[in-house]
Amino acid sequence: MGDSRKRESSFLIQGSILAIASIISRIIGLLYRVPLTAIIGDKGNSYYSCAYEIYSMLLLISSYSLPMAVSKLVSAKAAKGDFKNAFRVFKGALLLAVCSGVIAMSVVFFGAEAITRLMKTPLSIFALRILAPALVVMAILGVMRGFFQGLGTMMPSAVSQIIEQIINAIISVWAAYMLASYGKKVGAVLGSGEDYAAAYGAAGGTLGTAMGAVFALLFSIFVFATYSSVYRRRVRQSRTKRTDRYSYIMILLMLTIVPVLLSTTVYNISSVIDQGVYKNIALRQGVESAKMDELWGIFSGKYKVLTNVPISIASAMAASCVPSLAAAHAKRDAKLVRSRINSSIRFIMVIAFPCAVGIGVLASPIMQLLFGDGGKVIENMLRIGAVSIVFYSLSTLSNGLLQGINRMRAPVKNALIALALHVVVLFICMYGFRLGIYSVVIANTFFAFVMCFLNASSLKRYTRYRQEILKTFLIPAISSGIMGVAVYFAYPFLHKFLKVNAVSTLISIVIGGLVYLILLFLLHGLKEEEVLSFPKGRILVRVLKKLHLLR
Repeated sequence: MGDSRKRESSFLIQGSILAIASIISRIIGLLYRVPLTAIIGDKGNSYYSCAYEIYSMLLLISSYSLPMAVSKLVSAKAAKGDFKNAFRVFKGALLLAVCSGVIAMSVVFFGAEAITRLMKTPLSIFALRILAPALVVMAILGVMRGFFQGLGTMMPSAVSQIIEQIINAIISVWAAYMLASYGKKVGAVLGSGEDYAAAYGAAGGTLGTAMGAVFALLFSIFVFATYSSVYRRRVRQSRTKRTDRYSYIMILLMLTIVPVLLSTTVYNISSVIDQGVYKNIALRQGVESAKMDELWGIFSGKYKVLTNVPISIASAMAASCVPSLAAAHAKRDAKLVRSRINSSIRFIMVIAFPCAVGIGVLASPIMQLLFGDGGKVIENMLRIGAVSIVFYSLSTLSNGLLQGINRMRAPVKNALIALALHVVVLFICMYGFRLGIYSVVIANTFFAFVMCFLNASSLKRYTRYRQEILKTFLIPAISSGIMGVAVYFAYPFLHKFLKVNAVSTLISIVIGGLVYLILLFLLHGLKEEEVLSFPKGRILVRVLKKLHLLR
């Protein structure tokens, strides 16, 4: 029993490390988008997001599935003491990463003009071409992160993520400012100073992305070199004498990569489809090109940036779940598999519910605080789409859970069904109800909801996992709802006396957080042993007991 709790604690701690790093990275990403948006504007955000989404799509196809595949295979072999072949998986994956990265880079760099014209955003070409080399860097970096995670340590991946975002933030803002000024001069000659300033500024933003990846890779190489002697000793101590051929490893990688690739591609391609469908229909409905770009810039540069912060926690937890679930599955430990599924889902829901309610209630004040934009468009987007934070968090996590138990085809099938229904809803909202940019928000929320339902059904079928409802969903939802009411009344009261939005918003968030935590523990949403599983759990338990919130 003690050993089981220790393993569970280690699992949650490793997941929490990656989740905390993701939160920090997303917060840095959110903060630097404030000065970046001030420099390039909503139109520049549209150019930036167009290039970034195309880059993300190619990254998904070329190498996004590699970290998960590597961590899954390395973890399964390491669990059996087969470190020699685990290391061969790493070397084979590196070769595959270089090849796929170079191909993707060539497609993006030489096809940039045709791709951006197809997306009705031709001035994104500058930003897209700058991103092309990052595809090779990210492919190699992904393999290294997957190797570390497969060996059971999330720290190198966590630190490299933070380094990546810090460098990204610094260079993005500096390069955007410099290139926007240059673009304005170029545009003055060509008769479109504002457009070229936004386009060149967006290119500066993507330069930060590329350089952040380079520095993260250098850090990962340093960590690998530092511990190379440890890895070599593990290889010598390997329990197996059989050496897997690289051809066999490549087949294993491809068999693991292809289902993950299909799942993540279908799951993430919705953003590219949304942009193409929205922009083409909006133009046919008489929306001016400049207005269309501005609305898409608000959606991609503000709405998605903010809502992705809590969702990134689920993404980090999913990444940490795959190797641990793969190891438990390889040992045929069904009880441990179900226990880890339960722990990870509860962890995510405790975070996702208050984030969704808080963002929905404080939509306008938060946007004023971050971007100086508390307008009706972004406020309505956040209020309509806040619930998607819960759905996306759960669907992202359940994708990783299914992949961790080697049910690769289930997320692919589920994502295809959800994507087809998502496109139908998008067309109905655009043509039937003429909801414009809100159609994209509604369609995205519906997509995530369908994925949650289908993935939950698949988990139940393959693991016999029975979802606990009260502590996982009802208590966090009730606590968040009461928190939302408290914040709803706290903000206008504070703003009436303080007259400063930033201070009123921050104090309201603190009040909301305290109300939520108090209610969560008063309603027995978390037990002492669960709190002990969190990083610094013993300190948290002592504090909570002194406050009489934990028995």
